[in-house]
Amino acid sequence: MLWLRFRLWLSDLRISRLLRWFFSILFLLVLFDAAYLAHIWPDWETYRSGSVQQSSFIQQYIAERKQHKWPRLRWTPVSINRISKNMTRALIVAEDANFYLHDGIDLVAFWAAMEHNIEEKRFIYGGSTISQQAVKNLFLTPSRNPLRKWHELLLTLVMERKLSKKRILELYLNVVEFGRGIYGVEAAARHYWGVSAARLSRNQAIQLAASLPAPTSHNPSTRTRFFQRRVRKITRYF
Repeated sequence: MLWLRFRLWLSDLRISRLLRWFFSILFLLVLFDAAYLAHIWPDWETYRSGSVQQSSFIQQYIAERKQHKWPRLRWTPVSINRISKNMTRALIVAEDANFYLHDGIDLVAFWAAMEHNIEEKRFIYGGSTISQQAVKNLFLTPSRNPLRKWHELLLTLVMERKLSKKRILELYLNVVEFGRGIYGVEAAARHYWGVSAARLSRNQAIQLAASLPAPTSHNPSTRTRFFQRRVRKITRYF
């Protein structure tokens, strides 16, 4: 009887130690994550208006360009008033039909994307809103991990309350990649068609929007089957 009680006491002691270790590690992880968030947390006033800042993706491209022998950076940020309405409409049709209705997160679109991925048995669409993609491009990295998604979610919810929808569109259209080293719609319009973003036609805007899931592989130059299917799909709803 005494031996059984002793074994139970040892067992309880081990569980107690394990729990203490678990919560200690969890506390440290939360502490480190909070410190990281504090380090990357934007000064929202600098993003509310004025010139568009270089995104983290652009900065990473600059840092890695010579190592990978990528082409020079092409990036010319412009006001949303100098971007064709065709482009903003094509973007919303292609990436986020409920952009003006949600607060940064579209759960309906997310679950629809997950169902499609399950049916196809591969990850095709992430279900991210334009706001989420803007946050990812501006402040985070391309890595796919649960912590990055948590940071993306938190920053998106805050950004939606700090910035207008028009400004979010302006930021995203000026930093999103449209091909290797081609960032922003102005650089893309000039690279592919030799026109300014303000003069993009309906078809040209649709083609740029169609390239966004994987712009280095599927764009107006490569014209892959995937790209052409995207063009047809966006055209139907434009």
